[in-house]
Amino acid sequence: MAHGLINRPLITAVTLAALLTTAACSAPGSDSDTGGANASAAPVTSATCGTGPVTLKGYFETGFPLPKSLSDEFTKQYPNVKFDIREDQFAVITQNAPRVLADDPPDLMRLPQVSELVKDNLLKNLDGYATAFGWDKWPASQLEQMRVSSAGERGSGPLYAMGLNFSMTGVFYNKKLAAQIGMTQPPATLADFDTLLQKAKAAGLVPINQFNGGATGGLAFPLQNLMASYGDPAAINQWIYQKSGATIDTPANLQATQHLEKWLKAGYFSSDINSQDYATMMSRFIGGKNLFIFDGDWESGNLDKQMAGNAGFFLMPPAQAGGKQAAMSAPLTYGISSKAKNADCAAFFLNWVATNQQARDIAVKVGGSHPMGPSDAYMPAVQEGTVTASTLTAGATIGKDNGAMDFIANATGAIYAKSWTPQLQKLAAGQQTPDALLKSVQKDYETQVKN
Repeated sequence: MAHGLINRPLITAVTLAALLTTAACSAPGSDSDTGGANASAAPVTSATCGTGPVTLKGYFETGFPLPKSLSDEFTKQYPNVKFDIREDQFAVITQNAPRVLADDPPDLMRLPQVSELVKDNLLKNLDGYATAFGWDKWPASQLEQMRVSSAGERGSGPLYAMGLNFSMTGVFYNKKLAAQIGMTQPPATLADFDTLLQKAKAAGLVPINQFNGGATGGLAFPLQNLMASYGDPAAINQWIYQKSGATIDTPANLQATQHLEKWLKAGYFSSDINSQDYATMMSRFIGGKNLFIFDGDWESGNLDKQMAGNAGFFLMPPAQAGGKQAAMSAPLTYGISSKAKNADCAAFFLNWVATNQQARDIAVKVGGSHPMGPSDAYMPAVQEGTVTASTLTAGATIGKDNGAMDFIANATGAIYAKSWTPQLQKLAAGQQTPDALLKSVQKDYETQVKN
């Protein structure tokens, strides 16, 4: 549940924002294109949903209220537009994406890693819409992760997706349980965090509860946070973006994986981690069953309601005092099928999400994340002391430190379900070593990139 940019600062959280006028969007839109990293986008003079009945077909991620809240509000404002939404877990979408886009193409789809979908001509080139709506005038870093070059590398080239917002991950904590172990402020270093985990264990608490069951390896969240504590987030982005010669098997990442193994062996995670799904993790945390979870700001609004005043958030601390902080920070990525029947209306919806005042309110209050959009955008007021306020502030820190990373699960279309997840489940079960884990993931990565 987050970036990008290898050579320039990512403008996130409090530094992203703004309101484009959405009033005018008239005539028919673009001609359809076949996608592909070498394809050019058809010119778009304007795109709209028109006035006649339209049903936008969507394939969304289950368990997250933001897309549904946005689609409901859109229908209120444009009653001629209805949504036909299918939902699946992200790991399922990752596996199904090529087949669904080819055989049953939706107008809007939650996307996993995009470069392979572009290579197979399954996604619509959005450059024409970007020009028509003015997306190309937004801070470039907002869109870089969704660009794919003719060489298949992300970070440059045509635009093939948009974000419903910018998400970021970190550590949520239960304030009442934190007080029990004397935690009065977030840890300043990784060693400080280790001390808190040890105190929680000694006090009979479950220090960390993390989902890691089925097809979704939730240990990827703390692992990547540890990678950011020990190493350079830009190097991780190089690997995720499929830059030539990039590897995940580095000394810094080995230290991070060894640190995660140390936590596992110390009993800092719940004992049933490999049979636990995401919903169970959230239910236990909200129910006060554990101190920490590694998760994303998409839960901020939910936690402000379910744990009002009792949930806190901090970024993963650096290994050394005074070090810069980093986090997974990525657009909540949605694309339009190259075969979409209502591509213009889908693009109009994506622009509305970023520029309409009510939509931006929903992005913050329901999604808990910073909206996409121009740098001078409208931002809703956020109450001080809330989790949402904490995550937005943390986003500003990441922007300042140039510490944004994409998610290691997005390096290839299959890397999450077929490599990270089984390898992390083996690590949790004591059946894999940190060194062998990284070497196995790198081998799978190289095979998948070649194919």
